[in-house]
Amino acid sequence: MKEQDSIPTSKTERSAKFVKTGFKVGGNYIKHYSKKLFNPSLTKDELNLDNATDIYTSLSELKGSALKVAQMLSMDKNILPKAYVDQFSLSQYNAPPLSGPLIVRTFTKYFGKTPSDIFDEFNIKSTNAASIGQVHQARLNGKKLAVKIQYPGVGDSISSDLKMVKPFAFRLLGMSQKELEVYMTEVEDRLLEETDYNLEIRRSIEFSEACKTIDNVVFPTYYPELSSKRIITMDWLEGQHMKEFMRTNPSQELRDKIGQALWDFYNFQQHELRAVHADPHPGNFLITPEGKLGIIDFGCIKEMPEDFYYPFFSLTSTDMLKDKARTIKAFRSLEMIRENDDAAQIEFFYRLYKEMIELFAQPYMSSTFDFSKTDFFDKLYSYGEKISKMPEFKQARGVKHFIYVNRTNFGLYNMLHDLGANVRTDTWYPHVDVAV
Repeated sequence: MKEQDSIPTSKTERSAKFVKTGFKVGGNYIKHYSKKLFNPSLTKDELNLDNATDIYTSLSELKGSALKVAQMLSMDKNILPKAYVDQFSLSQYNAPPLSGPLIVRTFTKYFGKTPSDIFDEFNIKSTNAASIGQVHQARLNGKKLAVKIQYPGVGDSISSDLKMVKPFAFRLLGMSQKELEVYMTEVEDRLLEETDYNLEIRRSIEFSEACKTIDNVVFPTYYPELSSKRIITMDWLEGQHMKEFMRTNPSQELRDKIGQALWDFYNFQQHELRAVHADPHPGNFLITPEGKLGIIDFGCIKEMPEDFYYPFFSLTSTDMLKDKARTIKAFRSLEMIRENDDAAQIEFFYRLYKEMIELFAQPYMSSTFDFSKTDFFDKLYSYGEKISKMPEFKQARGVKHFIYVNRTNFGLYNMLHDLGANVRTDTWYPHVDVAV
């Protein structure tokens, strides 16, 4: 893949890139509707592919928060056309890498030294390049290390980038302006944390220590003395990303083992730590040669306050849905039903949300769950498609915590589905009154 020699860092440069992309997308629409005049049965497949390619190409050159939004959207498979999902998923671990001189410049800025001054060996060619940073291999005192380097200007351009990406997100997601504002505000808060590598180092150490007793999960050792605000150094973990792993045709036993590790890793955090690794895309995980799950990124952490945790998991993990009054009370506390809703609206949203939760919570309602079953995911996606077309759901509903908690759990479900794993789902259970 061709390396990038520079990244637009000023607001003017980045804005110009967005405007240029907007013109390309507009041209694609003109081309599509011109063809449709002569072929009324023409589908939007070619239009979606052209738009997805142009938008992804632009975002991948800009890096940072704009590309991160594309990465997030690629995981929401029920709200985007396949062309967008396929293109945007490249950002998970396959974005265009930065050239050597930019890497050396970053080290000089934060350490006053070049990589070769710090490490015994440093591979100037990156091994993985994603939305916010890229990874290089190094050696020091006989240890093989992974060095993650943040792209220049990423942390300083988050707010302005998200303002510029709103028109694309508005068109792709079909959200109301208010709902999109809530979405973007929560995304901005998490991205500001994710670009603070000093914070990520602290969290990586804390979470890997807290999760070290989970079976078949391994973490690298982190080195704060070799890290900075924009650089993280950790042990190199050998392994394969999930797509590579699945190409080896692993046994059902091994897929179940990795799936169980994933389930336990996420549910231990949600229910014991009340904070969770909220970036569940395959680029953040490795399957090691020993058949264990390696966790290599703790950049995005979502904390769950009690006033969200208890009503949310009471709905998904107890008999509360059998009690209409208590269910509506929980919906109100989570702002899924609002104070000014009339009786008809309350009944409408109660019925739709109850149906959604009954579907979402199926894995929690038995001691084991087979995520290889396509019917469960078909129902999830068709439900998402159904409500996305309802005008009632164009308005913002639900507290902001849903954005990353839902993303986390649906991301987990999708990874388990890709593995075709059958897992025990009663290993780490929500701390709520199951007898209600």
